[in-house]
Amino acid sequence: MIRFKYRKESGKVEKVVFRPVADIELESKDGEWIRCHPYIDSGADVTLIPLSFGRLLGLELDKDKIEEIYGVGKQGIPVIFYEDIKVKIEKFVFGIKIAWALIEEIPPLLGRIGIFDHFHVNFKQDEKIIEFEWIK
Repeated sequence: MIRFKYRKESGKVEKVVFRPVADIELESKDGEWIRCHPYIDSGADVTLIPLSFGRLLGLELDKDKIEEIYGVGKQGIPVIFYEDIKVKIEKFVFGIKIAWALIEEIPPLLGRIGIFDHFHVNFKQDEKIIEFEWIK
């Protein structure tokens, strides 16, 4: 069982909020593992990383592959999808699909596709922890 803690942050609805955050690593194109602390977002279909993090991973901008995705605000975010980006969550390593946002103004999100296929994810709001239980 892997446990992550909620992170205390300033909020807009409440002065203080606690958000579920994971400690993961993504493998760059040159084989280096880069740490990332995305929000665990059960409402996000796909893992999303901002522009600068994609550059750290060595992702390449291909204008022919740009698509738009939409979230709650219905404002489009330009992204490029990448398949089989290696993610490491503690001892578990596997490939996931990610969306590389071509803007900086988004937080990294750990989405369901590829992640929830490998783990049962249990949000324990009252304890401010999230449990990942390996199923595959």
